[in-house]
Amino acid sequence: MDILNPATGALIATLPDTTTEQAQQKYDTACTAQPAWAAKPLSERLQAIDKFYHLLADHADKLAEVTTSEVGKPLGQSKGEINGARKRIKFFLDQSARYLADEVAYEEEGLKEIIRYEPLGVIGNISAWNYPYLVGVNVFIPALIAGNAVLYKPSEHATLTGLKIRDLLFEAGVPQEVFQVVVGAREAGEALLNLPLDGYYFTGSFRTGQYIYERVAPKMVPCQLELGGKDPLYVPNDVKDVNNVAVNAAEGAFYNNGQSCCAVERIYVHEGIYDEFVEAFVKETQSYKLGQPTEEGVFLGALTRKDQLTVLEGQVKDAEAKGAKLLLGGHRIDNGGYFFEPTVLTNVNHTMKVMTEESFGPIIGIQKVANDEEAIALMQDTEYGLTASVYSDSQERGEGILKQINTGTAYWNCCDRVSPYLPWSGRKHSGIGATLSHIGIRAFTKPKGYHLRG
Repeated sequence: MDILNPATGALIATLPDTTTEQAQQKYDTACTAQPAWAAKPLSERLQAIDKFYHLLADHADKLAEVTTSEVGKPLGQSKGEINGARKRIKFFLDQSARYLADEVAYEEEGLKEIIRYEPLGVIGNISAWNYPYLVGVNVFIPALIAGNAVLYKPSEHATLTGLKIRDLLFEAGVPQEVFQVVVGAREAGEALLNLPLDGYYFTGSFRTGQYIYERVAPKMVPCQLELGGKDPLYVPNDVKDVNNVAVNAAEGAFYNNGQSCCAVERIYVHEGIYDEFVEAFVKETQSYKLGQPTEEGVFLGALTRKDQLTVLEGQVKDAEAKGAKLLLGGHRIDNGGYFFEPTVLTNVNHTMKVMTEESFGPIIGIQKVANDEEAIALMQDTEYGLTASVYSDSQERGEGILKQINTGTAYWNCCDRVSPYLPWSGRKHSGIGATLSHIGIRAFTKPKGYHLRG
């Protein structure tokens, strides 16, 4: 497998794929080692993860360079991702003992009823490339803490990062047999699907997630899917500081080049403030520096995948053909890497792909609406259900709108953020199951009820 730098097209490394036979061996090794890992006191497992937490800080600069080289995001954003991952790990370190402890559900004289949370066994983690640290720690950290062994397949676009994660986990004290890395693309993923794992955790596209769900359904084991989104943002007419909202909305749309499942992908603005918002939004977007991700001050680096350039060009052409107005960008940059101009389209509607199909890039459509009812109808007009945002000077109005939107996450006066204290989950084509929060700790366990009489 060749690993290319998306900012230059240069070959970084060539790695051998994990074969089907090797995947089976890794599974057998993990199965043998997992009971001993689960038998360790929780405090010992937490100690290893705490060491990993500190090692990430010790090596942050070098780790960020590796991620930027294969993913294309600006170096500062790679460092920010590692710091964000450490905050999530700290949450798991602080909260896992509480939520993995025995629960006394009922007690009377001579009878005690207890819930205990046992590890699933050996789980498969098929991870993503856009946030390899943040997405990864949502799964393998609580899985390891709970006593599971993990077969971890980093995305083929973030494999070097995945191998760095492996090395630091081993250095931290996680047994090598307990954390097994599977390297490769589709074939490596198929190898995992063919194994009798005790749970599957995938982050990626809806189509791949649906395929995985169908493939593993006969095994009747947990299967969690964190999939895509077409996340809407609405600005009603009660907003006084329109410029500030536009600045926040632009960052939500273009941070990490829009390559985030919770990035703002479509914007609806009340007609009373529409022109003012669009002007401020375009001005803010024009201030973003696009260039080599290692350059100082760059906000927009390279797209990670070359084929996404064609997707974005297609959405622009489709929108213009149907009457959209291109205010900014709209083209790839021919400089040897996978760069696309930050793109703003107005006069858009839901006949256009840019407003209905996932973009996963630096492109946004801004649509004018007459009232809240029209905005709600348009926000709901999607197969996805990950996040939705409302910027309003009234919390009552904002929450009232968000309650009517079928998403796993709702934002009032913010967007494109994730908190470890809250469950991260999707509805409809955005996925099934949840990571983070206490739900994401127990997602890697199976509860057992004990009836203790005596």
